[in-house]
Amino acid sequence: MAAAEPKSPAAAGAAAARRLARGCWSAFWDYETPKVIVVKNRRLGIVYRTVQLLILLYFVCPHRYVFIVQKSYQDSETGPESSVITKVKGLTLSEHKVWDVEEYVKPPEGGSVFSIITRIEVTSFQTLGTCAESMRVRNATCDSDEDCVAGQLDMLGNGLRTGRCVPYYHGPSKTCEVSGWCPVEDGASVSQFLGKMAPNFTILIKNSIHYPKFQFSKGNIENRKDGYLRHCTFHEVSDLYCPIFKLGYIVEQAGENFTELAHTGGVIGVIINWDCDLDLSASMCNPKYSFRRLDPKHIPASSGYNFRFAKYYRINGSSTRTLIKAYGIRIDVIVHGQAGKFSLIPTIINLATALTSIGVGSFLCDWILLTFMNKNKVYSHKKFDKVCTPRHSSGSWPVILALVLGQAPPPPGPCSTLPGLAGQLWGEGQSQVLAVPPPRPCPTSAPSEQMVDAPGGGAGPGLCASEPSQQDCTLTDARGLAQL
Repeated sequence: MAAAEPKSPAAAGAAAARRLARGCWSAFWDYETPKVIVVKNRRLGIVYRTVQLLILLYFVCPHRYVFIVQKSYQDSETGPESSVITKVKGLTLSEHKVWDVEEYVKPPEGGSVFSIITRIEVTSFQTLGTCAESMRVRNATCDSDEDCVAGQLDMLGNGLRTGRCVPYYHGPSKTCEVSGWCPVEDGASVSQFLGKMAPNFTILIKNSIHYPKFQFSKGNIENRKDGYLRHCTFHEVSDLYCPIFKLGYIVEQAGENFTELAHTGGVIGVIINWDCDLDLSASMCNPKYSFRRLDPKHIPASSGYNFRFAKYYRINGSSTRTLIKAYGIRIDVIVHGQAGKFSLIPTIINLATALTSIGVGSFLCDWILLTFMNKNKVYSHKKFDKVCTPRHSSGSWPVILALVLGQAPPPPGPCSTLPGLAGQLWGEGQSQVLAVPPPRPCPTSAPSEQMVDAPGGGAGPGLCASEPSQQDCTLTDARGLAQL
């Protein structure tokens, strides 16, 4: 008989690829089930219980944090629908006149953002004409007409340059002449301070919120009919539902000096927070107020607050205006909050997360066991078993069914086939009896639960596994097959 011809490298490679593909396809359908092994090792046990204890301390002991403070058992909604209406009252004095609300509050509509003017720089009787440009404008200073370009328009300036160099409003300096509203602001402005009585201004802040998910609404004004709002001011304890604040109180709570803030201007935030636990009564859902300065006062380029506006009129038929540069305290009313109500779904999810996290201890200890303590592969041999499904002939369906019902012995080896049938079917209409082979020794595969001592801690190789009973390895009831 001729010797088999050696396979070509291409054919050998294809065969190896087919074997690898068959192996991967077969492994894809494998089923893995946990196996319990008790390892008698005190150090490993200490690590395991310590990890479990830390997880329990996070979820159980500080239950105020996970389940009470964070309210993990509740369904929540953030960002309530909100409306804000404001109203300012009070009078103040400057060097020249008395100011009322209509003059120092801008804009007057009473929205969530408004400004209270505390200092002004007034440039009166401006008319359309020609005058010297401000020295603050870039390239405005000059020595002669040659330094000024006629028709040049500076976006940061006050008008169109005429090409002439004229004396400044005061001092020996000269600047280029411009055509516009004259005199310019820097040349004739007068400063007036309005903040003398401003700390006593009262500000009413009416706020109502609505959480659409829970159909819950509430406002920050107490429903009373005795004229309560006419004589009350806000107090955090006694008058929580009287949202009438003094301007001086708001600035003080924000940690600012009122006089300095009135001169330079600034932005103060009034933050209203509605954190509501809707598992409790509606009376427990109360607003919490806080105050802080919003503009960065330590950065000169961006601190402070001012704006300009003008009042127009006619004198002797010519258009005239008064330009006002106003410094003030801008109030921003900011509303936010969160509402929560018990819901079964987040409760189950968070409890499942807590229980699942305990498994981190088992994962860590398995890694330590198999990485640092697995001398001579003792633990890995006990932890991982491979059991193959036995192959039977096409006519062995009674034996397969008996295995499923637990009435037949296991195969002699993890991957061996079942022996042939030792009996036969008797007569048509008779009971079918299958002869049972004599008892075999137990297979070498490990049982589902074992006791394993640490190496060096007992007899033999250090493993102490409980022997499976002979009853588990033999046919427990031969009559079970006869019932088939």
